Amino acid sequence: MNSRNHDMLRLSSVQFAAWELHMYLDTHPNDKLAKERYNKYMAEYEILLAEFEKNHGPITQSAKGNAWLADPWPWENDKECER
Repeated sequence: MNSRNHDMLRLSSVQFAAWELHMYLDTHPNDKLAKERYNKYMAEYEILLAEFEKNHGPITQSAKGNAWLADPWPWENDKECER
């Protein structure tokens, strides 16, 4: 697994955990432990997202204007085409 895929997996895992807690908190808004965990995952997500974008570029078009357009598309990257 290359560095970009590894970092994306870490980011996605933390985002998934935060989203699951977010949905849980919709029905259990007074659960303080869940709220603390949600805040922890969101803080970690923000750190991982900043790290990912620093190392690999933005992952959404709104992240940094049009900078994402300068990155090669998957079909323009020989390593991605080999899969």
